[in-house]
Amino acid sequence: MRVLFAASEAMPLVKTGGLADVVGALPKALAKMGVDVTVVLPKYGEIPKAITDAVVPVSVIEVQLGWRRQYCGIQEVTLDGVRFLLIDNEFYFKRGYLYGYGDEAERFAFFSFAVLEMLGELDQMPDIIHCHDWQTGLIPFLLQTRYANRPGYRDIRTVFTIHNLQYQGVFSRELLQDLLATGDDSFTEDSLEFYGAGSCMKAGLRFADKLSTVSNTYAQEIQTEAFGEKLDGVIRQRAGDLWGIVNGIDTEVYDPMNDPYLVAPYRDSRAKKRQNKTALQMELGLPIDEDVPMIGIVSRLTGQKGFDLLGEALPELMKEKLQLVILGSGEPEIEAMLRESLLLNRSKMALWFGFNEGLARRFYAASDMYLMPSRFEPCGLSQLIALRYRTVPIVRETGGLKDTVEPYNEYTEAGNGFTFGPATVHDLLYTVRRALSFYGREEEWNKIVANGAKKDYGWESSARLYYQLYRELVI
Repeated sequence: MRVLFAASEAMPLVKTGGLADVVGALPKALAKMGVDVTVVLPKYGEIPKAITDAVVPVSVIEVQLGWRRQYCGIQEVTLDGVRFLLIDNEFYFKRGYLYGYGDEAERFAFFSFAVLEMLGELDQMPDIIHCHDWQTGLIPFLLQTRYANRPGYRDIRTVFTIHNLQYQGVFSRELLQDLLATGDDSFTEDSLEFYGAGSCMKAGLRFADKLSTVSNTYAQEIQTEAFGEKLDGVIRQRAGDLWGIVNGIDTEVYDPMNDPYLVAPYRDSRAKKRQNKTALQMELGLPIDEDVPMIGIVSRLTGQKGFDLLGEALPELMKEKLQLVILGSGEPEIEAMLRESLLLNRSKMALWFGFNEGLARRFYAASDMYLMPSRFEPCGLSQLIALRYRTVPIVRETGGLKDTVEPYNEYTEAGNGFTFGPATVHDLLYTVRRALSFYGREEEWNKIVANGAKKDYGWESSARLYYQLYRELVI
């Protein structure tokens, strides 16, 4: 079985979020099951030089984009046993950032056409193209329309995975008609039309053979008006084709016993975990105290992640005996709110705006608890990394957080974390305080940590489900 992953980012080449982790790790797990997986993504200027120096040219083609014919280089590199194909066009992809430009529609329409045109340059056609998020949503649409009668393309099947339904790639109808060289027949309710515009996310939802998303709970949530982002009706129509498969993490990368970024590598040693805590306290300028409970957050600083709730809760939260460490960047008003709180709580709080992989790992290792008060969370990888690093998650019951974090029950001694349902300041504070109360009871706390350590958070079980999904398409 040959599967081509098409995505806008992938580790270890480029990363802005969890999508890159999934596209980097899942192919390795599938390869162990005998699936021949190749990953294709744009050749961004941000890809490390050590990787770009290793690429080899495959072919040069031209891609028709509306009335334009654009250069497209195809290059190849193998990393950790996975073959990556890079779509090269410096005008579109050699920029300062991966996303956020005024010509996003043109950039990813080009990428979608390039992926399909590239297939003619390969030795063998894939059985399945597995597309990820709106940036590749046009591929299933084009495959069933423009390329439907091209020799070799008819038997290709597609899977479209929704990583975050909130980001939809919505552009004006006129722009998409120009880029795709298509007429009004492509902008009906059953096609790309979305409230007078066109949606790349909807293209994937409508035209892919199978759909998946990154947790069972999120698969149910996005069929409701509250979480469906105005696409819930489309998703309900495709409910029979929708799979909810929880993400895993790369347990070789996220391994506290072999993590090069840690002062004291560890597995289950609480003493060594405390060494990492005091080292981080020193690094961040916090008072050195191995006994104070440390709550960590590594996240985009957005309303989706629940930082509006956290902001309201901070005055009360800072009255507790704790240290709060936050790493991330995001909405200016949230960053300003956190800076203001820091000025009032320098002995209890530390901030690092931006992202640093080594520092993020040290946050996971040093923290006793990991807070995720998300308003919605398709899957979430941070809680899985936290559990891997023997850090107890405190999460809101939504999406993948609900699927992976079981609230601790002191009577049955079951559960690996603490959870709350309603997105209210009261429930957030109550749950954090409940976690803090158990932290002071060493025997019970060790039980919660041990419960979290029992489960395998790697990709093997999820990869088996994707394999079953693929088999439904190619048998």
